[in-house]
Amino acid sequence: MDFLVQAGITTGDRSFQFGDGIFTTIRVRAGVAEYWPLHLTRLQQGVTRLGFREPDWQQLSNQVQQAISAREQVIKVVISRGHAGRGYSPAAVSGPDIYISTAGLPDYQRQQQLGIGLGLARLQLGCQPLLAGIKHNNRLEQVLLKQELAGTCFDDLLVLDQRGFVTEAIAANVFFYRDGRWFTPLLDQAGVAGVMRQVLQQQLQAELVQWPLDKLQGIEALFCCNALCGVLPVHTFAEKPLQLAPVRQVQQELACYVV
Repeated sequence: MDFLVQAGITTGDRSFQFGDGIFTTIRVRAGVAEYWPLHLTRLQQGVTRLGFREPDWQQLSNQVQQAISAREQVIKVVISRGHAGRGYSPAAVSGPDIYISTAGLPDYQRQQQLGIGLGLARLQLGCQPLLAGIKHNNRLEQVLLKQELAGTCFDDLLVLDQRGFVTEAIAANVFFYRDGRWFTPLLDQAGVAGVMRQVLQQQLQAELVQWPLDKLQGIEALFCCNALCGVLPVHTFAEKPLQLAPVRQVQQELACYVV
C-alpha cells in the first residue's frame, strides 16, 4: 500500500492512540473514483457526528482525484481528529489530519460468479447508537471476527448485535429476499452503513428491518455487498442452500446503475 498524502504520523495522532478517526474505502473503476459523492457525504457525516473540525472538502476531493494512478485500484481516505498530548480529551487538538493511500484491487470475480458460504458469528457487536452507522477507525470487533472466521470453513460470517438482531457480515452489508421483496438491517445501534448499501437500498426499495435470527428461516436469497466487492451472492447460510437467481438480477441491474 502506498501513502500519497500524510500529515506526519506520530504516536500523538489520536487515530493511532484511540481510533479517533473515520475512513472510507473507494473503488476506482475505469479510472474513476466510483460513488465518490456518496463517500464524501459519508465522511462529512462522520466528521459532524464525532465533532471534528471540518477539513477543506474541495481540497480532499482534489487529492482523491490526484491519487488515481490506475484504471482499477483501491483508494482509502482516513481522517484523524488530529494530534494532541496524552489523555482522552479532544480539547486543544491540532487537525484534522488526512491520510490517503492506494492499493491494488482484489479479484472478486470468483465469489461474484459462484457465491459464498456464510456462517454465523459467535461474537456479537456492541450497541452504541452514537457510533452506529459511521465507519470509525476502531475496528477491533472486525479484527476479532476475522480471527474467528479463520477457524471455520465459511467465506464470511453473519454478525448479530448484542440484542440478537441481524446486523451485517464482517466487512459487508447484507440484504435478504423473501416473497418478492428485499430487506436490509436497520443500523441504528451497531454496524456500518456502507455506500453500496445506500445505493442498493434505493435501487431495490429495500425495507429497513430489525430481525432476530429466526426471521431468516423463511428467506429465499441473501447477498453481501460493499464498495469494493460489489454484490456477492450467498449460496448457503449455515449450510442451508439459497437461491441465486434473485441476486443475479441485482448484479445485472447494478452493472448499469450510475450515481
